[in-house]
Amino acid sequence: MSARSRKPRRSHDLRRLRTEQPNPAAQDLDRKSALEIVRLINAEDATVADAVRRALPQIARAVDMIADGLRRGGRLIYVGAGTSGRLGALDASEIPPTFGVPASTIQFILAGGPKALSSETEASEDSAELGRAEMARRKPGRHDVVVGIAASGRTPFAISAVQYARSQGAKTIALACNRNSPLERGAHLAIVTEVGPEVLAGSSRMKAGTAHKMVLNMLSTAAMARLGFVYGNLMVRVHPKNEKLEQRAISILEQATGADRKAATEALKTAGNRTPVALVMLAAEVSRARAVAALSDSQGHVRKAIARAKVN
Repeated sequence: MSARSRKPRRSHDLRRLRTEQPNPAAQDLDRKSALEIVRLINAEDATVADAVRRALPQIARAVDMIADGLRRGGRLIYVGAGTSGRLGALDASEIPPTFGVPASTIQFILAGGPKALSSETEASEDSAELGRAEMARRKPGRHDVVVGIAASGRTPFAISAVQYARSQGAKTIALACNRNSPLERGAHLAIVTEVGPEVLAGSSRMKAGTAHKMVLNMLSTAAMARLGFVYGNLMVRVHPKNEKLEQRAISILEQATGADRKAATEALKTAGNRTPVALVMLAAEVSRARAVAALSDSQGHVRKAIARAKVN
């Protein structure tokens, strides 16, 4: 079968997807007032949390998969195209400063490359060869976890990247908004958030994008919590690179340990501006060297490091 003859079938398949179908509630959108439009969008957005809630068991499994891979020295790699890829890039870029992990640990692959963050390069999403090649460049291995993101579940770039990663032993997760998709079938685990038709037909930057953002927030935040990179619900691995972050780190140390501001400030200074080291020092009442050793022995798990420092 020629490439020319395959295209119509692919278009027909897309029309069958719920995310591509017209939304009956949004008929005559162009004839509505501004207030009517935003009320409609708000009402549709309110359904997204329920769609995500139905996928929580699969999301939890994915969290444990990611945490286990990172614990073993692997990487979390997001891959996607268009809105889906940009959302993956956003989450990947926010994890290192929030949780103090190396940027190389959390990566993203976006169809069209980094320029696609601000430019239209959607044509590249149809290339399975590019997806495979971009993933091959990352040399995925058995401790890596690759999350393929595509609202339709039919983006060739994401599918081929996930399939290649799986063939190399990496754990793979599909994040889509339609069931029984090629992306779902190509991954070890699927997270499907069935948000239904968009207010603007086919515009997956809306409910589908919102669902993906919610899931990605869960995956990264919960995985970091499972690794002990938070203490309670505090961002204790924040790196105080500027005045605002320094003040945030001092406040975190106060809240986490009950120390006064002077003691928290001094501990942070003594710790070389490393918030987790300062926290272990204060909470376990130990020296900087002992705190550093405890964190190393516990793979950065702050609560375990505190317990270890108190015993040793």
